[in-house]
Formats: sequence, C-alpha cells, structure tokens
Amino acid sequence: MAELRRRRLGSQLRRLREAAGKTVEEVAGYLEVHKATVSRVELGQTGIRPRDIAPLLGYYGVADPEAARALEALARDSRKRGWWQQYADTLSPEYADLIALEAEASQIRTFETALVPGLLQTAEYTRAVTRANPSILDEGALEAFAAVRLARQEVLTSPTPVRLSAIIGEAALRTPVGGREVMCEQLEHLLAVAELQNTTVQLLPFEVGAHAGMSGPFVVFSYPLPTAGDVVYLENLTSSLYLDGPDEAERYRTVFENLRSAALNPRDSCDVIRSILAEMRGAS
Repeated sequence: MAELRRRRLGSQLRRLREAAGKTVEEVAGYLEVHKATVSRVELGQTGIRPRDIAPLLGYYGVADPEAARALEALARDSRKRGWWQQYADTLSPEYADLIALEAEASQIRTFETALVPGLLQTAEYTRAVTRANPSILDEGALEAFAAVRLARQEVLTSPTPVRLSAIIGEAALRTPVGGREVMCEQLEHLLAVAELQNTTVQLLPFEVGAHAGMSGPFVVFSYPLPTAGDVVYLENLTSSLYLDGPDEAERYRTVFENLRSAALNPRDSCDVIRSILAEMRGAS
C-alpha cells in the first residue's frame, strides 16, 4: 500500500516537473539534494516530506492550493496503515494495492463479463465465488476474504462516496453462482445499489455481439487531483497489473465509453435485471 502511494506521488511529481520544463538536476539543486534522491522520489522508491510539497509546486509554477493539499495528503498517507492491513496474512500485496486505489478514488469505472463486480457483490455471492477457487482451501481465509470484500463496499456509502459506473455482461447475471437463491439475493442487491445517486449500473446484453471490451474485464480509477492521472487495474489468475501511463489510461477510458454506449441505459438495465430475477424465482 505505502509503496503504491509513493509510486503514485512520484509519478505525479514527475509529470509536474516535466510540464514545468525542469530537469532532475535543476530540481536537485533547488532542493539541495543529490539528483539520485529526486529520481528515487519520482520512481516511488522513497518518500518526500509533506512540508516540501508546497515549495516544490511553487518552483514548478503550480499555484493551485488544492493540488498542494492533495499531494501533501498523499505524502502523509504513504506512511499510514489502512484498515485492510489487519488482514495482511490473507491478502496478497496486489489485492492490498487494489483496496488502496479504491479507498482514494473519486470515480471508479468497472467492466466485468463473467462476474458481478466486487464492489457490488453480496456476502454469499463472494463466498460462492471464492469457494470455486481451488487455491482457497481454508475456511478462515475464505471468511476473512469475504469480510474484506464487504468492507471495501463502504466507499459507496461513505460521507464522500465514490462515483461508481459499472457495466456488467449479461452472462454474469444469468450464471447462478452459489445456486438460484444466492443469485436472486445478488440480483436484488444490484437493483438496490442501482438506486444510489453515486452509482450507475448498466447491462451489456448478449445481442450486442462483438464489443470493445472483448479483451477482458478492467477497472479505471480516477482521482480528485487532475495531475494524478487515472490508474487501470487488470487481473488474471496469478497476478495483477496496474497501468498509469496517460496513453494507456486514455485507451481504456475510450473502451469504457464505447461499452457504455453499447450497453442498455440504467433504467432498461434494471428492467432486464428484474426480468432475470423473475425467471430465476420461477425456476426455483
């Protein structure tokens, strides 16, 4: 978590330096440090004192006080422990990074094809998905994982909730994960969450055919500070990948907007979810 925050902070400082037309050597001279220190900060290998942020931004010609406060907070938070650290024995470092990204984001765009997105899952759905993974054999680990998944969802209902846009493939809503009873509860939960003002749920129906997201699911995190840049999260069986390059993030935002256009609008999506729910109830 701390390493991820340092990387994000360093990446933002590097972008600001480059936009200001300053070299690493010039910044090192201004801060009266070795140029290797500046490089380590920008690479996220070491932190920077919060009190050094405002003078550095001034040197870069950035007069926005909000930018200074946001970066100072990121510098301070890089030394803090998140609530999820109590599950350190259960969570992989990659998963802890995902939670940290969620906790700090102002907007999350998520696309899923085969699963309900984690931030929208019920406890029993999460348990069913986790049990299907042959690497999760310990019941205690399963319960800890489920507890973390539910705790993550508090970002949707906090005093300053994240804005969530979720596009879900129809297959994810028709697959009876955990059995029909569990899936009916999950669909009911989706309908309830869709009522939140900060949450948008859209269904990508089978009839769309080929679409922009056929390369797989992804998540795009956005942050309040414009210079922060977006972070893209990709997950596979054995590892996770984070992309924070501006060009890469722009491509995924474009794909998401294409998917948004192809998907049903929120109202029609909820109507189809209700229809699927009625079908499952009738078949049970």
